[in-house]
Amino acid sequence: MNNLFQIASWFILIYGSVVVLGGVVGYVKAKSQVSLLMVLASGIALLAAWLICGKTPLTGLGLANLVALVLLVVFVIRFVRTRAFMPAGLRCFSLVQQRCCLR
Repeated sequence: MNNLFQIASWFILIYGSVVVLGGVVGYVKAKSQVSLLMVLASGIALLAAWLICGKTPLTGLGLANLVALVLLVVFVIRFVRTRAFMPAGLRCFSLVQQRCCLR
């Protein structure tokens, strides 16, 4: 496996961990069970992408990009509705950065 694929693979694992951690913190603050379920689904998908990356890196990176794109759309919609930078605006900004790194 190429060194860049290894770096991207570990980035997916770290990103998935941050997504799950942020979702748990959001659940503790807002008590939103829907948000908790969605973040767990995103975290599981990112974990699957990380595991797939070990065997077929392009498929794993594709799955991670798909999850990131879906999250970006969700948070852009949430940011447009609320006009609140935290947490939706910050997530949009970080997701754009993440999309640039996984390309």
